[in-house]
Amino acid sequence: MDQTVRTVTTGVRRGARPVILLLATLLLAGLCVASLAIGSKTIPFGEVFSVLIDPHGGETEAIVRGLRLPRTLLGLFAGAALGLSGALIQGLTRNPLADPGILGVSAGAGFAVAVAVAALGLSSFYSYVWFAFAGAAIASVVVYVLGSYGRGGATPVKLALAGVAMLALLTSLTSGVLLLDPDALYVYRSWAVGSLTGQDTAVVAQMVPFLLVGTALAVSVAPALNSLALGDDVASALGRRLGLIRLGGVVAVTLLAGTVSAVVGPIVFIGLVIPHVARAITGPDYRWILPYTMVLAPCLVLAADILGRVVARPGEIGVGVITAFLGAPFFIALIRRRRLAEL
Repeated sequence: MDQTVRTVTTGVRRGARPVILLLATLLLAGLCVASLAIGSKTIPFGEVFSVLIDPHGGETEAIVRGLRLPRTLLGLFAGAALGLSGALIQGLTRNPLADPGILGVSAGAGFAVAVAVAALGLSSFYSYVWFAFAGAAIASVVVYVLGSYGRGGATPVKLALAGVAMLALLTSLTSGVLLLDPDALYVYRSWAVGSLTGQDTAVVAQMVPFLLVGTALAVSVAPALNSLALGDDVASALGRRLGLIRLGGVVAVTLLAGTVSAVVGPIVFIGLVIPHVARAITGPDYRWILPYTMVLAPCLVLAADILGRVVARPGEIGVGVITAFLGAPFFIALIRRRRLAEL
């Protein structure tokens, strides 16, 4: 297995990987503190630590512990899950343009949630999260099948185009479903932009079991992704069970992206951008790419959330809008680079 990893030596020196990961973790910790302190009302860092360590009531505690702490935890878990699922999809499909949003996974989960809320009247997380899982899984399978038609099989560009088409279709269907139910539409408006607001620590705690199972599956297939990067024939020759690996990866992506989409809505481009940043640092070894994405992705989510609070103060801009604004140019540049390489 190590032989397959040594075939390509891009990224930083091996000895620097743990150091950079530690620095990224410290940056993430700083962003968590900033997320607790910065908002429509800026709270000094000393007061933030005070109400976290020794709750004593009052407005500051209500803001920090009641509003910003669940929001920060949600951004932390959602970012890690989206980054991890994006890295998995890119590794499983050998498609650098893949992420849960581009391939329609998030849109599938969103459509299923809209149906569950509008048609069945479901409202609690544990009632509609199963619909999110089913919608995410069905959408990913349909996109892969559509992208596999024609000469050359499932090429990156065809998968991206199939994903965009599926995203447009599911978005239209979701809008049609919600227009029939004004109450569901009211709930969906804040969900659709991708936002970390409006949830409490109980919902965050309900997410954790699903995310832990998805993360465990993702970590278990990480060594096999290095073999898959060399092609199916080579991976089979190295003793990898491709069907089992892909099944585990798809289940992991469904758990990670489906859970996050059910709670915070479609936050796009996180799973596309961050794996490329991690790969530029670590090289092609997925045993390092996955931990890096789990740290760097929540950094981007929290930074985007803080930026959304600052630029529109005293209001705010949803984190999904900020990440789309930052990620769209990256996606365009990536497509142009691949098209030039194919000429």
